Amino acid sequence: MATRTMVWAAAPPAAAAVDPAVLAQAAVDKMLLRGPQIGITPKPGGKGVVGMPVYMWTARGAETYGPNTASASAGGVTVTATARVTRIVWQMGDGKTITCTTAGTPYKAEYGKKPSPDCGYRYRQPSSTQESGKYHVTATSTWTIDWTGGGQSGQLTEIRDSDVDITVAEVQVLN
Repeated sequence: MATRTMVWAAAPPAAAAVDPAVLAQAAVDKMLLRGPQIGITPKPGGKGVVGMPVYMWTARGAETYGPNTASASAGGVTVTATARVTRIVWQMGDGKTITCTTAGTPYKAEYGKKPSPDCGYRYRQPSSTQESGKYHVTATSTWTIDWTGGGQSGQLTEIRDSDVDITVAEVQVLN
């Protein structure tokens, strides 16, 4: 015959505490955060000219620039996180780096030779000086993620990048 013993606790066992910072990371993990969707003049496959303005930009979507929002819940706690790109660092392939704090301005033909108002560059040497004959341009986005929930708040950072190759030629004028 089996004996059963029952024990009565004065209070029910405490639920495991939920760390809002862990939930914040779970919310970020639900997001699809990509590197910049690179827009650049000259376009890949085309040719730019030494000394002419280079415009750099990215599409302003939730996955490429933000805002991108997601939530995660556990144990009665919900945390909401919102991610936005706060800067894009462009490595231009010639040893120079440009930091832009906007998504950039897409180039339009009517801009002519005007420099980009917010995210631009000018090459001083042709890409033929590179072993590949092209400049390998890398754009690295810094995603800043603000989160709140469970009586707490905080900030996380994620990094994503994209790259493209462009050709820049030298124009010589004969008199």
